[in-house]
Amino acid sequence: MKLLIHDLEEKTFQSIFPEPMKDVRVISDDGTIKPCIGCFGCWVKTPGQCILKDSYSHMGEYLAESDEVILISRCTYGGFSPFVKNVLDRSISYIHPYFEIRNGEMHHQHRYDHQYNLKVWFYGDDITEAEKETAKRLVKANSINMDCTVKNIAFVREPGSIQGGAL
Repeated sequence: MKLLIHDLEEKTFQSIFPEPMKDVRVISDDGTIKPCIGCFGCWVKTPGQCILKDSYSHMGEYLAESDEVILISRCTYGGFSPFVKNVLDRSISYIHPYFEIRNGEMHHQHRYDHQYNLKVWFYGDDITEAEKETAKRLVKANSINMDCTVKNIAFVREPGSIQGGAL
């Protein structure tokens, strides 16, 4: 299964993906997402699941069920948009709170014996080269912590330029 997380307006999303997608779970902003409160409940009280009850409570499980994760986000200061960042924060239950040293760096231990491929599409008409480099470093760091393989990082001016290439 694929997991597609995006911050696009519905009209833009429909123009990029006009046909229904099989075996793709789509996560978009339905206006109900609660911000991560940093309580560590997803690690301690309800391991693997966020304690905040909304339609984003199972993000860690969704990652564990996915072979591929596609992120489509406005590039915001070299990072993800607030919505996509919030979804990723709510996905922290995918990993354990415990640390280990990997390649001389400290990272979270893996909760699942699972790896997925990651494709990231950043859009924005004024993305600077410095923001692109920051975004690439961010995606690489996230991929190490989340134990995934980066297959694509792309930058486009308009989301419509993606035209199904995300999948």
